[in-house]
Amino acid sequence: MAGQKFQYDESGSTFFYFILSFLALILIPATFYFWPKKKTEDPNKSKNDCQCEGCCEKRIIILNADPYKNVKSFGVKFSIILGWVLLLLITYKVSQFDYEMSNFDPYEILGIPLGSSKSDVKKAYHKLSIVLHPDKETGDEKAFVKLTKAYKALTDDDARKNWEIYGNPDGPGAMSFGIALPSWIVEKENSVWVLGLYALVFMVALPIVVGTWWYRSIRFSGDKVLLDTTQLYFYFFHKTPNMALKRVIMILAASLEFDKRHNTQVPERPTDNEEVPSLIKLLPHLNEKCKEVPLCRNYSVKARAIIHAHLSRLLLNPNTLEKDRQFVIRKCPYLVNEMVSVVNQLIMLAYAGRISGQKLPPIETIENCMKLAPMIIQGLWEFKSTLLQLPHLTEDHLKYFVNKKRYIKSLQQFAKLSPDESRSLLRDLNDQEYDNVIKVLGRMPLIDFSIRCEVVDDENSNVVTAGAIVTVTVNLVRRSMSELFGDSSAVEKQTIKENDREKTSEENGIVGDGNEQKENAESKAKKPVWLKQKAHKGKPKSKSSKSKPAVGVMKQATSTTTTSNSNKENKENQAKPISMKDGNDSDADESSAESDNENVDEERDRSSEDERKNSSVEDDDMEWEKFQQKLNKREKLEGKSKTSHSVHCPNFPEDKQEYWWTYICDRKSQTLLTAPYHVTNLVDYQEVQLKFTAPRWPGVFTFTVCLRSDSYMGMDQQLDLKLDVKEAPAIPQYSEHWNISESEEEHQEQKDNESEFTTDSEMSDADEK
Repeated sequence: MAGQKFQYDESGSTFFYFILSFLALILIPATFYFWPKKKTEDPNKSKNDCQCEGCCEKRIIILNADPYKNVKSFGVKFSIILGWVLLLLITYKVSQFDYEMSNFDPYEILGIPLGSSKSDVKKAYHKLSIVLHPDKETGDEKAFVKLTKAYKALTDDDARKNWEIYGNPDGPGAMSFGIALPSWIVEKENSVWVLGLYALVFMVALPIVVGTWWYRSIRFSGDKVLLDTTQLYFYFFHKTPNMALKRVIMILAASLEFDKRHNTQVPERPTDNEEVPSLIKLLPHLNEKCKEVPLCRNYSVKARAIIHAHLSRLLLNPNTLEKDRQFVIRKCPYLVNEMVSVVNQLIMLAYAGRISGQKLPPIETIENCMKLAPMIIQGLWEFKSTLLQLPHLTEDHLKYFVNKKRYIKSLQQFAKLSPDESRSLLRDLNDQEYDNVIKVLGRMPLIDFSIRCEVVDDENSNVVTAGAIVTVTVNLVRRSMSELFGDSSAVEKQTIKENDREKTSEENGIVGDGNEQKENAESKAKKPVWLKQKAHKGKPKSKSSKSKPAVGVMKQATSTTTTSNSNKENKENQAKPISMKDGNDSDADESSAESDNENVDEERDRSSEDERKNSSVEDDDMEWEKFQQKLNKREKLEGKSKTSHSVHCPNFPEDKQEYWWTYICDRKSQTLLTAPYHVTNLVDYQEVQLKFTAPRWPGVFTFTVCLRSDSYMGMDQQLDLKLDVKEAPAIPQYSEHWNISESEEEHQEQKDNESEFTTDSEMSDADEK
């Protein structure tokens, strides 16, 4: 290797090999990924789409959103085609090199038979040299060079022997090293130009490109939100933990994405000085005189006025403020998601003890942020009727939905009406407009929302002990609202249930829309066949399997009765030290308490034996659940899809997909137990696992599992999750020296923790007092 001499490519053949391989490595993946592909549209899609005025205008806006789309497509096609043409030319040139090197036969070149003598070789050479010599009229320089090489190969004994043995007059090929670059690059005359090009590319252009990309990337978070905006949200939500909905809108409008100094795409016009004040006069609850920075700045007031006008569905100037509305509303979903994330982080930081001196943000604050998302998408205030999400419906049509015979205020109730009744309600609409209403209503989501609760890591997964990690599996099945068409028998019952539910929610102080649980009853009545038979496919049903309760829903309803005795005993045990201080007889109390505890232990042993008997029936279900967990982990590793179903939202300037939030909270203490999980890929079925730590003391606790839509109003649901928390098993004492006793500090911590959650027994005691 030390004696090898590197040479540059004088003929240019190896340089073409380098260019050929380099172009192939770039063109093949570039053609696959960047070649413009035409989307195969369904011919029936245009018939099924809504043809209202708002949807038609939205399609035009989406088509005109990228005016240089055709130019970019043509440029990409031209570049790829030019690259392939160049690749074919280089391939042809390289193939000619290989043909000349692999087809050298001296006997064929001289035109003599194999094994001819030297005299025959000389005669043939002289005869052909007269014809092919470059000085002759019929001469050919390349052919004469090959002729001379063939003559030398056959007249020289060593060369002839090498050709007959190795197929090469030079003998066996020796290893050579070369640089696949032409020699003119290292010539002195061209050194200045080569060094200048090197410095321009690697010392000027490349640092500028990398620096620009880095400067832009560090300013944004993963959700395309400015980091300065995120810090702004942290400041306001930390300052005002309990934030109302209108205050959330003010914070949203103060986002720095709408400021010209942070975003150069923000349009500013001289006409804003006249149009914005006139728009503010039409909005009575704008609170434009707020002096809090940056809520009082011009960009914030303008964005707030545009958001209020969007929610009020006011018509704006199509050349000025309407374009500003499209720009502002287009960025709002990302900003609302960032708000939800910020409030969740503040709650988690408060739980971890990193934030002190401030009140914990209640559940109402994060729910107000979630409520704002469908309001922005549909362009409606929260107090407006959800029926206004349908096309062609106005406030004047709502008077037909409420009368002495019927009271229809939700989309589900309207879908259950018969065709004759729904047509009579919308008698002011023509046939085409009525068809648009039915199309949109039929494509709206109908979610079957169910939960299952278990403790995965424990031996008995159906028993929740104090301090255990509880896993709540949320099952979401997406159906279409068209399945409810014609079910008019349930309308009156549904209205009565909703009125009763609203009264109870107002009495208990539960914040909700009133329509959050009505889909649960519908899901129980109508469930897909495949969902019912999936876990028990090919297996006969036994009595034990029929009577097997689910911890999340069915068992929790029965657990309240079985634990009433234990709650009473806990009350007696708490009152026992007081009686001892008073000097009463404590022997009888201790003996009765011990007997009661023995009875409770016997009942627990019996329940555990029953559960062990049913464990053999649950083996197939556990295997199926483990298989589903593996699939979920694989989906997380491959990446989370963001494609579900398109939302009907003519007032939103972009295509929107159906997304959902699901989380667990405690309504009594107004606290959030799990981080909101954003479901972005609910097409037909989705399974989500939410985990939280059970309370540290035994009792019956009632939590709420919530499901909220970020695209439609009136689609929210919630289910009660009742946990019968048992006492944690005692730590085994392996030595007498390890006698661990509870200290006064542990008692004090237990008293402090009692304020986090409130049991049902404690609430009943408070009511009795």
